[in-house]
Amino acid sequence: QLQASGGGLVQTGASLRLSCAASGLTFSTYAMAWFRQAPGKEREFVAAIGWSGGSKSHADSVKGRFIISRDNAKNTVYLQMNSLKPEDTAVYHCAARMTYSDRYYQSGNDYHFWGQGTLVTVSS
Repeated sequence: QLQASGGGLVQTGASLRLSCAASGLTFSTYAMAWFRQAPGKEREFVAAIGWSGGSKSHADSVKGRFIISRDNAKNTVYLQMNSLKPEDTAVYHCAARMTYSDRYYQSGNDYHFWGQGTLVTVSS
């Protein structure tokens, strides 16, 4: 089970940190990711991270503003979002996939477990 939290209503330029707590799985063997879906748009990759946290990827649209990280001791993955823009408004979902190597995946089709999502709204 994946439980995302940390969303809210903020102004342009603000920061938020999303958290996704995992339970019922061996977290340290799972690649994790964040995706988002804005109203009327398709799901979009945001960021992904491998087991150890050493391998990670961010979408070009958030590179330099968002940072994905994980704490395996807490079974939690984070998304630090800085310099938020109105176009970042979306429901943010975390996703998990067991993997036999320390790598990440950027396609939603590669993930087996999904959280319920947390809404981020950025006002202009």
